[in-house]
Amino acid sequence: MPSSGTDAAGGDQARAAPVTVIVGDEELLVERAVSAVVAEVTAAGRRPGGPGQAALAGSPDVHDVRAADLRPGDLPGLTAPSLFGESCLVIVRSVQDAVKDAAAELGRLAAAPPPGVALVLTHSGAARNRPLLASLASSGCRRVDCPAVKRFGERLDFLRAEFGRAGRKADDAGLRALLDAVGNDLRDLAAACGQLADDTSGLINQAAVARYYRGRAEATGFTVADRAVEGKLADALAQLRWALATGVSPVLITSALAQGVRALGRVGAAARVRGAEALAAELGMPPWKVDRVRQQLRGWTAEGVARAHAAVALADARVKGEGSSPGYALERAITEIVACRSRN
Repeated sequence: MPSSGTDAAGGDQARAAPVTVIVGDEELLVERAVSAVVAEVTAAGRRPGGPGQAALAGSPDVHDVRAADLRPGDLPGLTAPSLFGESCLVIVRSVQDAVKDAAAELGRLAAAPPPGVALVLTHSGAARNRPLLASLASSGCRRVDCPAVKRFGERLDFLRAEFGRAGRKADDAGLRALLDAVGNDLRDLAAACGQLADDTSGLINQAAVARYYRGRAEATGFTVADRAVEGKLADALAQLRWALATGVSPVLITSALAQGVRALGRVGAAARVRGAEALAAELGMPPWKVDRVRQQLRGWTAEGVARAHAAVALADARVKGEGSSPGYALERAITEIVACRSRN
């Protein structure tokens, strides 16, 4: 979530800052932070200036530009007083891409913005133009951090916050189901939270998400697999029956079971001391997936994972023609997977 390096609580000191620097590469959070400053300046009407500055007054004249497009000498024109005396809000995006002379002008402008001017700068946090960030910090600019949301737990926190913004609550099973159904893109997740908040009532749980995203076959298969490797037999069987009833192919479900058990083996065989980022790069998994599998590994041994592999292989053969009932074959496989974990 965006956090202010100057005033995390968003108090008067932060609101009065004439220059805001937004650092990070999570586009949705950066855009929200920019919009918050624009709304803050617009709604306030008047904002206290810094030492020697006049207060901003009225609805601001907003200029939104990309740093890569700035040339030396452009900034004075953007910050010049209007004929009608409106305040001025200048948004400069991706200042890491500014050419050397333009970056120097940005630094000077941030250190001493003209009267009636508010300035918002965004920087990805990359190494390029990092000295500009240092100079902005030394100038006392308000800083808002928007780091990438990569870990599984961070995404769960993001979803909780989204539902909280809408005045709704969701349990952990519902949050996990939503990640399975929608994926990892924050914009998609934020939109999904908004839709669920508007279109459902009560606690947002796994069943509510499943009803809303009925027909997402791949996500449904992975939900069955997750519940099975976590040892939740009743939940896994309930999800299986719902999936089969809504037309999900049994082949997709066996594929998801195979991937779930295989992930246990791959992550379980890796060094536990390694961080999720390094392990994700080695295994070709996203970091959030590594974090999730590490949680699912609790209670498993190498022997149990091997037996679960065998159970999935048998189910795959039965689903593809060697058995008379794909549904029964899948139920047997899920029961055996849970038993492999329970016997450890």
